[in-house]
Amino acid sequence: MLKALLIGASGKMGCFITDCAANDCEIEISAGFDKVNIGQKYPVFSSFNDITVKPDVIIDFSNVALLDGILDYATKNKIPAVLATTGYSEEQIAKIKKAAEIIPIFFTFNMSIGVNLLCSLAKKAAKVLGTDFDVEIIEKHHNLKIDAPSGTAIMLANAVNEEFNDSYNYEYDRHSKRAKRPKNEIGIHSVRGGTIVGQHDVIFAGRDEVITLSHEATSKEVFAVGAIRAAKFIASRNPGLYDMNDIMTF
Repeated sequence: MLKALLIGASGKMGCFITDCAANDCEIEISAGFDKVNIGQKYPVFSSFNDITVKPDVIIDFSNVALLDGILDYATKNKIPAVLATTGYSEEQIAKIKKAAEIIPIFFTFNMSIGVNLLCSLAKKAAKVLGTDFDVEIIEKHHNLKIDAPSGTAIMLANAVNEEFNDSYNYEYDRHSKRAKRPKNEIGIHSVRGGTIVGQHDVIFAGRDEVITLSHEATSKEVFAVGAIRAAKFIASRNPGLYDMNDIMTF
């Protein structure tokens, strides 16, 4: 059985992942990392230097501020890692790619299989519809989410933009503009309110017709299921950077 170190063990997602792993016969959470232990049955450490359990894989659902410590611990001990935290800067993503030269790293902006399928469908739609359709992305999340737009919205925009040779610009705020919408633009809009877990719409608006691709998560458990699946996948991989596309084609 795989032994996992869960970073962010006492957070909401940490609890979902703990429960998900408890019902999986192939993986167990052998240790956690967090500032406090809210009652988890496994040991929870607050310093990487204090960790006494040697895990087979790391699952991170914590905070972007912990990235350096996670990568340092993982690379020194040659432990595969699943990075499921969102809101990384370009500089931090570069660090992730560098670490992936030493260890296998699973990195995606969204752990949901459904969202990653949506990403593939959006890319296919862009290829079929071409430049005759304007592309707009709307993402909705709960009122406690810090980053905007969501990493998933950026992932969807990037997938569409690949079909246009990355020639499209991203527009996040039109209220200060008094100009016609240019063709080479992808609008990305954020909504924050209530307890919305996650909703993403990719809109292709053409002449006299509109195609909308949508995904809605009604529970954070879908992200926990994806993280556990990713951990089982990455544990036996060679060094490199992996994402949900590797699982969907595996």
